[in-house]
Amino acid sequence: MSETVDVDVVVVGLGPGGEHVAIKLGRAGLDVVGVESRLVGGECPYYGCVPSKMMIAAARVVHDVGRVPDFAGAAQVQPDWAQVARRIREEATDDWDDQVAVDRLVDNGARFVRGHARLDGPGRVVVGDTTYAARKGVVLNTGTAPAAPPIDGLADTPYWTNRDAVALTELPDSIVVLGGGPIGCEFAQVFSRFGVRVTIVEMADRLLLNDEPEAGELLEKAFARENGIQVLTGVTAERVSYADGAFTLDLGDQQVTADKLLVAAGRRPNLQDIGLESVGLDPDAKVVETDERLHAGERLWAIGDITGKGQYTHVSMYQAAVVVRDVLGEDGPWADYRAVSRVTFTEPEVASVGMSEKQAREAGIDVRVATGDLGARGWLEKDEGLVKLVADADRGILVGGTVVGTSGGEVMSMIATAVHAEIPITTLAAMHFAYPTFHRAVEHVLKELLTD
Repeated sequence: MSETVDVDVVVVGLGPGGEHVAIKLGRAGLDVVGVESRLVGGECPYYGCVPSKMMIAAARVVHDVGRVPDFAGAAQVQPDWAQVARRIREEATDDWDDQVAVDRLVDNGARFVRGHARLDGPGRVVVGDTTYAARKGVVLNTGTAPAAPPIDGLADTPYWTNRDAVALTELPDSIVVLGGGPIGCEFAQVFSRFGVRVTIVEMADRLLLNDEPEAGELLEKAFARENGIQVLTGVTAERVSYADGAFTLDLGDQQVTADKLLVAAGRRPNLQDIGLESVGLDPDAKVVETDERLHAGERLWAIGDITGKGQYTHVSMYQAAVVVRDVLGEDGPWADYRAVSRVTFTEPEVASVGMSEKQAREAGIDVRVATGDLGARGWLEKDEGLVKLVADADRGILVGGTVVGTSGGEVMSMIATAVHAEIPITTLAAMHFAYPTFHRAVEHVLKELLTD
């Protein structure tokens, strides 16, 4: 028997942003229902950011021991993946159980419903036999899922995605990683550092296609030095087959074989079968368009990956805070994406913020660019890296930047501040930069911008 339940807000999808909205509005005294068909918390804590960074931290320690002969003598290490797997299962994911997250949601005043939600007109959401009628509206946060490219034979093989990779209890002897983006590169390096023979297959002509070309080049050089990760760029997988416990990828003029195949070729938005057409939106759209308050339609907000502003937890959380302010009738600030930052947690780290050089030129900006290495700290650490700054010459401000190197994400934070606040380059160049730090490398590049 169907029923209709009146509430204030329905949050569809409880990834990091959706969970944040539900908790904040619940604490504010609103009648909130959060709906999730998978795990509360979303991809990040169970299959993405958290477990993968645990893997990366473990792999970094293993690698650092191998660098001892370059600095301080001799050392040996015996990697043990079982310890990594145990930590992911026990400390990060509770064995992929979301009860703690569900309890947190309920303890903060929200109601939780497990199931598949569909929009049924403005302010209405159907879950099973129940229709939730939201007085204030609906927040859509359905996220993305791993995408599989349309390669002949792939669907008939037992390939892995990131969700399989973080749950491994044993590592294979060899693996092909299909995709040279952030996810593929991070996993490739982790596996290599634990002794797996790794081949990356990337259709584009370089790794990290969405970052500056110099970043992908430096990362490929690092991969070549480190256990000989094989990187094949500018190639297309025409067919995938699986037989006798091994994968074979036909790349046209060559074949690659391995015990396992990890598909890291992007993600697809979860926008099918959620009733977008009932609120006047295109169910075949790749993103849900929003305004500065994250409005996507009548009494409808959208946040997270599905908005196309960056598939990052920090963007989803940022958008969630905007929605909470809007729902509660508070003042802004409203959404501003000038200084969206991202980090690929390889070694070296690849960190970027704002526009790339190419994006700035395409936007018609009078672009000035300068680059430099990691300076004295890079020399001391035997660390090869890069700082690249993209400036609007007319306005005298930075519009983007990239840092490749140890702690690249941390160094990038000062560039993100400069882009977001539109701090004049002359002001930045007049600062004190502690010696010898990685961030001091930024000073030299700023001065290059001023002397060009």
